[in-house]
Amino acid sequence: MPVTAVLSRKFYEKFGEDVTNELVNWFNTVDATYRAELRELNELNFARFDAKLGQRLAELESRLTWRMFAFWAPTALAVIGTGAGVISLLLRR
Repeated sequence: MPVTAVLSRKFYEKFGEDVTNELVNWFNTVDATYRAELRELNELNFARFDAKLGQRLAELESRLTWRMFAFWAPTALAVIGTGAGVISLLLRR
């Protein structure tokens, strides 16, 4: 929501309606330009942040997958070894 610049009545009386209105319009134009540039800069920064966040999430997912494998592989081997040991003990009788 843009805020329009308004100058005091004395300013209008001193410089006249035309000059003062032109100055007010210039202020508003400069303000709109700076707002547009700021919005564009914020959008670029957000896009860069979003790309970095996506990359970091992918790296985190990769690390978590590797850690899950590193944890579950030895556990699965231990369970299989225990099962094989129990079966071999049962078959000896």
